[in-house]
Amino acid sequence: MRGTEREVTLGSLELIPPGEGRNFGVGDERVAVFHTRSGELFATQADCPHRNGPLADGLVGEKTVICPLHAWKFDLASGKLEGGDCKLKTYPVRVSSDGLIALTVGIAEPVTTS
Repeated sequence: MRGTEREVTLGSLELIPPGEGRNFGVGDERVAVFHTRSGELFATQADCPHRNGPLADGLVGEKTVICPLHAWKFDLASGKLEGGDCKLKTYPVRVSSDGLIALTVGIAEPVTTS
């Protein structure tokens, strides 16, 4: 399979108050989108890889989120676990000119052989 990307609109930025995160279902994936108090947006996989903690319910910092179950702290831009080897899947996300959250996700497409 070869991957391609597409952009999906998740709704208004007003759905996520500053300093919080929200979960969204995008195809077969669950994505957490975070709106920092400084106005930045980040998107990661929705569940902590440790014990599937709901990351959108975690404590959101300037560029970090702390899992609410076991206090693992992740960098929202890179997905890296602070002090560990674990990493979250991250997604490109932006606010469109009309105030909507636009998330880029990979989609699988079949590879043709000749």
